Amino acid sequence: MRKKVSLGKKSVLVILVLALVLTAAAVLNSYRIYAETMDKHYQMLAVDVARTAAGLVDPGWVGTYRDEVDAIYSQNPAPVFGKEEDRAAYFSQYDSLKDQDYLAVQELLGIIKEANDVLSLYITYVDDESKTGVYLVDADSSENGCPTGQWDIIYEQNYQVFKHPETSFPAYITDTQEYGWLCSAGVAIKDADGRVVGHAMADISMEAVMNDRQDFLVHICLVMLVITTLLVLLFIGLVNRVVIKPINSLAAAAVSYVEEKKKAGGKDGRSALEKLEIHTGDEVENLCMALQQMEQDINGYIEDITAITAEKERIGAELSVATQIQASMLPCIFPAFPERSEFDIYATMTPAKEVGGDFYDFFLVDPDHLAIVIADVSGKGVPAALFMVITKTLIKNHVQMGESPGQAFTAVNQTLCENNEAGLFVTAWMGILTISTGELVYTNAGHNPPLLGRAEGSFAYLKMRSGLVLAGMEGIIYREAHLKLESRDTLYLYTDGVTEATDIYEKMYGEEKLQTYLNSHQGEELESILHGIKAELDLFAKGAPQFDDITMLILRRG
Repeated sequence: MRKKVSLGKKSVLVILVLALVLTAAAVLNSYRIYAETMDKHYQMLAVDVARTAAGLVDPGWVGTYRDEVDAIYSQNPAPVFGKEEDRAAYFSQYDSLKDQDYLAVQELLGIIKEANDVLSLYITYVDDESKTGVYLVDADSSENGCPTGQWDIIYEQNYQVFKHPETSFPAYITDTQEYGWLCSAGVAIKDADGRVVGHAMADISMEAVMNDRQDFLVHICLVMLVITTLLVLLFIGLVNRVVIKPINSLAAAAVSYVEEKKKAGGKDGRSALEKLEIHTGDEVENLCMALQQMEQDINGYIEDITAITAEKERIGAELSVATQIQASMLPCIFPAFPERSEFDIYATMTPAKEVGGDFYDFFLVDPDHLAIVIADVSGKGVPAALFMVITKTLIKNHVQMGESPGQAFTAVNQTLCENNEAGLFVTAWMGILTISTGELVYTNAGHNPPLLGRAEGSFAYLKMRSGLVLAGMEGIIYREAHLKLESRDTLYLYTDGVTEATDIYEKMYGEEKLQTYLNSHQGEELESILHGIKAELDLFAKGAPQFDDITMLILRRG
């Protein structure tokens, strides 16, 4: 089974996830803004320092000095030295160019450098052929400074100066193994003719700035962690108070509802739901009100169900009595005539409801005449059962007064048609057997034709013109037919609940299957035959419900 997680835990989890996401977003955004602000500040500072240097030096001297340096440099651009002697010899070529003007410019650059606290400040020019920047003057006159003739590869991002040197070197930030984090910028130095004779370059160390970034990130993380923790705790407490606690109260009240109903609502007659006082002003309060209203509706519904159940039990008890009464009205003791060996008879009725509209009957009119009846009242339940009782009683009374089957049905039909406001009708078949001779006089009022099984043959349906159903129309005269039952002949009567039984696919059992079954079991005992047919019907139905009464009667002459 899947493990359940409480709403409180889910809420805490959601709050923590949201808090972490929002905190991470706040930290990253703050760090980005801080980093961008610091980068722009130092980039502007580098440009301003370079611009100051470019504005203070003499461009005419720079142009002259650049031409003198380039005359030497162009002979061996971007040289690589294998020995220290070669390096010293290379730089010694430029010593003769350093005069008082050079020293004055170097001193000026040093003053600007110290005043603005930059890492390095120098003047270079761009050599297109070797794509290098060649140092002219470095503010740092120590061994750490770059001597005249020193060169650096120009980064690709600054290749634009080859075609447009007047655009200068836009401020940019680099991280190299040799110099670390640097913010660099260069401003063009132009002579009187507007020719770019060099660039004043400023480098500002960003190592301290990067360390400050890390410190800022740590501090902002700590601050946001503290703030987020406080907000999370506050929000969790608020959610518990406004949502979780009221919902738990609702759940506890709902769980105890049945137990409190057993106790008649507790000591003060009020249930836990009624006692709830939730005033959150939101959907939780609406839910509480809905549950309280639902409780009132359930209480009313329970009262109605209780009354209905009691009434149903009363009706059920009455129907049970009615079932017993109906069963007692039909011959149900077998063998029915143990002292008579001239014939054997057996019958069953399985109603679809508590009481049915089918009935059968057999009785001795006199010692030599046996009457057999089977009938099916339209409809089901109590009305059909009451109509069945009336019909059965009328038929028996008329036969016992000496009337033939046709006469009895004619008289019964006339009586049933009177005051038949319910519009019920009956299909019926009746025969009177002369026991001594086997002569059978019978009539049919719209009922299913019986099957006659000869001792030396098979079962076949009796063919005769059927009359109208009983209670169908006044003034109907029912005709009679005759046949003779020989020794061991069998007569099988049934209602349409047999042939019209359906399976789960709504396919009917049918007359052909019934005839086949009787032919294959003709020699068996009468009781075995009827119970076998019922078992066959149950097997055929495959669990489909029984929609009609199933009534059967079978007679065999001795």
